[in-house]
Amino acid sequence: MSFLRASRTVTVVLAVLLAALAGYAVLANWQQAQRVRAVAAAGSDTDAYQKAAFALTTETTMLQGTMLEHDGEERDKLLDANLETQAAMDHMASIDEEHRGSAHELAEHHRNLQMVVIGFLAQVDRGDNGAAKATVEGVLEPEYTVMMRELLDEQNDHLADYERKQADSLRDSRNSVIAVIVVFLLGVVALGGLALSRRALRRQVEAMAATDPLTGLLNRTAFTTRAVQALATGRPTVLVINVDGFRDVNEQLGHRIGDLLLIEAARRLRSLVRTGDDVVARLGGDEFAVLLHDDDPRVGETIAERLTEAFDRSFVLDEVTVDLEVSIGAHTARDGEDVATVLRHADTAMHDAKQHRAGFHRFREEQRQDVAARLSLLGDLRRAMDDPGQLTLNYQPKVAVTDGALVGVEALARWHHPVRGPISPADFIPVLEVTNLMHRFTEHVLTIALRQARAWLDAGHRVPVAVNVSTRSLLDPEFPVRVAALLAETGVPGELLSIEVTEYALMSDPDTAIEALNRLRAAGVKSSIDDYGTGYSSMTYLKVLPIAELKIDRSFVLDIAENNSSRALVASTVELGHRLGLTVVAEGVEDEAAAEALREIGCDTAQGYHFARPLTADALTARLTDRELADTGPRG
Repeated sequence: MSFLRASRTVTVVLAVLLAALAGYAVLANWQQAQRVRAVAAAGSDTDAYQKAAFALTTETTMLQGTMLEHDGEERDKLLDANLETQAAMDHMASIDEEHRGSAHELAEHHRNLQMVVIGFLAQVDRGDNGAAKATVEGVLEPEYTVMMRELLDEQNDHLADYERKQADSLRDSRNSVIAVIVVFLLGVVALGGLALSRRALRRQVEAMAATDPLTGLLNRTAFTTRAVQALATGRPTVLVINVDGFRDVNEQLGHRIGDLLLIEAARRLRSLVRTGDDVVARLGGDEFAVLLHDDDPRVGETIAERLTEAFDRSFVLDEVTVDLEVSIGAHTARDGEDVATVLRHADTAMHDAKQHRAGFHRFREEQRQDVAARLSLLGDLRRAMDDPGQLTLNYQPKVAVTDGALVGVEALARWHHPVRGPISPADFIPVLEVTNLMHRFTEHVLTIALRQARAWLDAGHRVPVAVNVSTRSLLDPEFPVRVAALLAETGVPGELLSIEVTEYALMSDPDTAIEALNRLRAAGVKSSIDDYGTGYSSMTYLKVLPIAELKIDRSFVLDIAENNSSRALVASTVELGHRLGLTVVAEGVEDEAAAEALREIGCDTAQGYHFARPLTADALTARLTDRELADTGPRG
């Protein structure tokens, strides 16, 4: 009996123990399941913040790339990147239950900047570089920096929470019974793998956020971070490198060859810098940068010489051989300069090297003043176009060489600055020609000239008007459309407008120029080659160009009466023009001897101080109504 009783007792105890064990196991499993769910939720929150931070980094890179290259691929992708960032932030806000308020504020903060990004793109598209730069540096970059800091702070909080919950889960599991230990071990394996994968993902995201995906170099954001660190401890030198002719490779050979070219260019750049702290990055498009932890100018020049020589070797890409050069600008940081300033100065030096085909150029102090002066002048020009009293036109008569009859006028821009007074076109036209503001300026001049031609028509005077057009405007695909629209708006017949372009404008992109001139001719507009003889147009192109007039440069006309070489050159140009069915105009006629020589040669038209100085519209109108001009009459 005692045995049975003892047996029964043992059985009961075992049953109780088994029941307790089972209950404990169930409870432990339930608690463990709760812990796992909490860990997974924390990991999901961390992942959401990582994705949002990566998306914001990508958007910032696109924004900075657009600022550097307005018509590059970054500009086309910026709005999509903005939308992807917003989607990532909205997802982050929807799953973060613990900090829902902060997450929603971050998402709303980014959403409120979307219109600023759209406005920035509009500023870029209309060529308002000053406003675009102010939007980036004054609004978007500071706001994005604040958002990135908050995202990273929240991400770190969630990561700490994730790791804390994971530790709690492991500690509770160690106190479980054998049955629970088995589950625990399986859970540890799963959670360990999850932790490793998340850490690997975090490292991968961080690496992706700092790396250019095409070349494997650091991107602009990572380069900026390294440059900030270098500035904190010394005065580094920055080289900005641009691949000359890359756009032609992309357009003529395709984006695949262009990508291969960038990859090979990156490899050459990386192989030639010093090992150690020196950094190579792709800033965007075909622009690279090198950060040298050295304030000795000779080091930068030595590295630049190596890089230039590296590009002397041909690129063989998919059996296509490409020969390109690079333009390199350098600047060594000065006390008080930040990364943006150092990069800007190096970029300015690079553009100077490209403009002068020098290969390498170091930023000089006087360039700082030149840049400031140009920016100030551009701002004043932008405001001048809204002030009818500042930008006006004078009109220089073009007369028939045989009898002095007026056959047309050339419109000449004049700028009367409210503070500085009259500013020569030689001072402000070159500044305009390197910016998209030239499009607006050209349209402004055409509008004034056509309205004046309309006023003369209404007064009974048919006066053809010639307007000078820059290379930038002529090669703009929309230019012929805008000219046709202005003709329709003012009601001026197309044959009363002549577009004057230089040989350089025609030969810099002959196919595009010929297409533009043909479209203008379809609207009745005549075209003229200005300053003929100073450029490099070939006879082949001269034969096919849809032009009506050649204008001989004044340098050949000034001494035509006493210099046999000048006379021979002018005579041969007149004969060539006539054989091609063109009218020939001589510029810069300043005395009767030159006029007489032109008559003997058979030149058609002339302009210069000998006949008339440039006149205001009112002064020319008065001459048109004068009896002497009325007798001869303007001819179209």
